[in-house]
Amino acid sequence: MLYNWLYPLHTEFSFLNVFRYQSFRIIYAAVTAFLIAFVLAPWLIRKLQEIKLGQQIRDDGPKRHLAKSGTPTMGGLLIIFAVVLSTLLWADITKPYVWLVLAATIGFGAIGFADDYLKFIKAQSKGLSARQKFTAQAAVALAIALTLYFLPGYSTKLSVPFFKNFMPDLGWFYIVFAVLVIVGSSNAVNLTDGLDGLAIGPVMITALAYTIVAYVAGHRLMSDYLLIPHIENAGEIAVFTAAILGSSLGFLWFNTYPASVFMGDVGSLPLGAALGTVAVISKHELLLLMVGGVFVIEAVSVIFQVLSFKSRGKRIFLMAPIHHHFEMKGWEEPKVVVRLWIIAILLALLSLSTLKLR
Repeated sequence: MLYNWLYPLHTEFSFLNVFRYQSFRIIYAAVTAFLIAFVLAPWLIRKLQEIKLGQQIRDDGPKRHLAKSGTPTMGGLLIIFAVVLSTLLWADITKPYVWLVLAATIGFGAIGFADDYLKFIKAQSKGLSARQKFTAQAAVALAIALTLYFLPGYSTKLSVPFFKNFMPDLGWFYIVFAVLVIVGSSNAVNLTDGLDGLAIGPVMITALAYTIVAYVAGHRLMSDYLLIPHIENAGEIAVFTAAILGSSLGFLWFNTYPASVFMGDVGSLPLGAALGTVAVISKHELLLLMVGGVFVIEAVSVIFQVLSFKSRGKRIFLMAPIHHHFEMKGWEEPKVVVRLWIIAILLALLSLSTLKLR
């Protein structure tokens, strides 16, 4: 809104010309989101404590986690608020992509809120059923995919990392593919959110990587030089991903070990969906498998564990997701978290290299 309100006045006040530069707005979207999350977090934590909205720890998990029982949860509300407000302030809100990523964030945030509400306020331990949650996620993702599919000029071609001329056109199947990317990303982040600071770290790293990807994809000269699909106005999505980075950084201050607050499903589900939606809009869907590799590893570990137990009656890991496996092997929680962050950083660097290696 600042761009839409202030930039038109640059003919009278030349210093307002700075709002035309996406790089300026990207930086300040991150800073604004950080300040919102950092300043409001103590107040939110106190309110969550006052209403006794604390995390319930599973008895079948690592025993050391029982000490976390009662830690305030649903802190993801703050992340969503910071992301949405910062994006509205610094992005060009006349561009449809901005509203699509905000719709993904708010839509999946509502699903996460409903799940947390039932678990922590209504004391229904399981929250939404798996069918209810998946149906709601698929419905929101389908609405986003259909909107993209019918946007004038939007391509259904799939960009494949490391290949510059191989771009298969998925046609109408792209709708199904986009739904799978968004829903899969949402649930993968949700599964990763099991240790203090574990999920929010790779979220920041992925958001930073896609800030670069979206900015480059929206820049005609850069995208042509790197031989990647040019997406008109995709640069505005970089403002949104920068807001995710900033708000996550502010939240991490209070979520780092030992956590003062957990994000809950109201945070993990929309963050994953937002990153999936950005990957789809920027036409770097498959890149998400690499840059978000930690999320993929966590999700795959659960899938393999379930399949192995059902088919052979044996478990592959001591406990799934895989971060609990390392805990059961004796690793301290901060060691598990930091080492997975290191993997996330390396994967992000490798992912960004694909922009040139084609």
